[in-house]
Amino acid sequence: MSGRKPQYNVSDKGPQFWCPRFKGWCKSRNVRPRFGAVGQHGSIAVIERFIKSLKTECVAPLPLVPLDMGGMAAELRLCIDWYNGDRPHEFLGGKTPDEVYYRRKAANTKPRVEPRAGWPRESLCAAPQAPVRGPCGTHAELVIKFAASREHLPLIGLKRTA
Repeated sequence: MSGRKPQYNVSDKGPQFWCPRFKGWCKSRNVRPRFGAVGQHGSIAVIERFIKSLKTECVAPLPLVPLDMGGMAAELRLCIDWYNGDRPHEFLGGKTPDEVYYRRKAANTKPRVEPRAGWPRESLCAAPQAPVRGPCGTHAELVIKFAASREHLPLIGLKRTA
């Protein structure tokens, strides 16, 4: 992600990663294959968590899975764009990967709406701490949209109401 090629490719010892073709691909790019600890839970946790999210949040909810390569690639691109740009990640403190990578101000640290009229302005909110925008007691409406009309890719926001 830093504009440089990786030194290593860390994976499990699945047959797709332990074969002459993959080893040749690594060798031609001067990338060393490394493997997570066999049988040790969490040794490749980040990629395993991404794969689980991809399966459960992106592919399983599809009413019909595209059978052609182009259609499936388009669905995966939509999902990955949503996963990186709109879905908050607990591991990143509620930030999205794009906010971290592009060093953007995280949405969860921007000024917030406070719907409780009598709430003291200076009172702390849940982490991360964010200041109150506007007066306390502001009415807001929950707005839910969907990326590319895919109901399994929600875009959640608030809209001030009168």
